[in-house]
Amino acid sequence: MASSALRAELHCSICLSTSTDLVKLRCGHNFCRVCIGQHLNIKHWPRVFSCPECREEFQVRPVLQRNITLSNIIEDLFSSQPLPTQTGIFCTYCIHSPVPAVKSCLLCEASLCDEHLRVHSKSPEHVLTDPSTNLEKRKCSVHKKILEYYCTKEAECICVSCRLDGKHRGHRVEMLDEASEKKKKKLRNVLKKLTRKREETEERVQSLEESRRKAQEKASGEAERVTALFMDIRRQLDDLEKKVLSEISRQEEQRSLSLSALIQNLEIKKAELSMKMRHIEEL
Repeated sequence: MASSALRAELHCSICLSTSTDLVKLRCGHNFCRVCIGQHLNIKHWPRVFSCPECREEFQVRPVLQRNITLSNIIEDLFSSQPLPTQTGIFCTYCIHSPVPAVKSCLLCEASLCDEHLRVHSKSPEHVLTDPSTNLEKRKCSVHKKILEYYCTKEAECICVSCRLDGKHRGHRVEMLDEASEKKKKKLRNVLKKLTRKREETEERVQSLEESRRKAQEKASGEAERVTALFMDIRRQLDDLEKKVLSEISRQEEQRSLSLSALIQNLEIKKAELSMKMRHIEEL
């Protein structure tokens, strides 16, 4: 039996449950892939990702790597020692106080605790299953006998009477436990393929997000470069405008001084001509 400390280490600190699809962050903490994915999808401002366990921050969305070692340990633990769960089903014979049931007997149609399970009949007809409240579903609706076989042609669970007569006569059948294990193995293979595809999809999403981030950084850099370029062009235009206006003002001042000197000379000549005219008039 795995220790409680080990089971605690296998728990996801977000949902507080045990998962066979654990992924780890760069800081080393492990979480359910779905839980940590939902946590990382939360909009942060500023856009900083963090570990829910130690609060270590990541500037870029961390790539989720499957913790193969822990996942294998959990799968082995599930297959050999199923984790205890609160089923809410109690022993039929403990009438004074409710005691959780560990097994149900299909023949007796009763649920048993550890104490009553030890004294329960071990004969083959007493088939034990996980605790259940609806034991009728494990019996044939026609013959009221325990379902022991699986008809591969009709894909139905049948009892021994169904196998000997009726529509299942001559069909290929398997023991229910054997058929169940085949189904579970097939489903596990499908689950592994889906898990692998989901991981590939998530890696693709991570790659696209990284590409988008790089594209945004490149666009931001280009925008800054263009902004700086136009600012420099504006500064050069301002300097050129000031230089041209200063040159126009200097040339206008020179022309004004030149014209003022010319006007002054003409005024002198005008005065001299006026004096000569008055002298001639006097003569």
